[in-house]
Amino acid sequence: MVKVKAEPKKCCDESETLALPEVTGAEDLAKLCWAMAHPARVRIVRLLLSRTSCICGEIVQEMPLAQSTVSQHLKILKDAGLVQGEIDGPRVCYCINKASLAKLKKFVDDL
Repeated sequence: MVKVKAEPKKCCDESETLALPEVTGAEDLAKLCWAMAHPARVRIVRLLLSRTSCICGEIVQEMPLAQSTVSQHLKILKDAGLVQGEIDGPRVCYCINKASLAKLKKFVDDL
């Protein structure tokens, strides 16, 4: 039996030239996506979205992580602008920054 090597399938027309589109806000998109690139941060965002008011220490109770680890994830989300925090005495209350979340959704829709 003779084996015949099959030609690979082509996924695009080789006559087309590749031109990368200009992406307004590419850095913002990358920053927001990187902030959401960890399952713990996705879970924190979902937790905050499920609440109507800011949450303080409750986040740590809901996560199977150490308080310092949760704090680091919150810092990343806050630095990206997805989460806001208000100081309330010795506590910090967190909630979603709805404008940044809407920006992330628009970026993803535009992809």
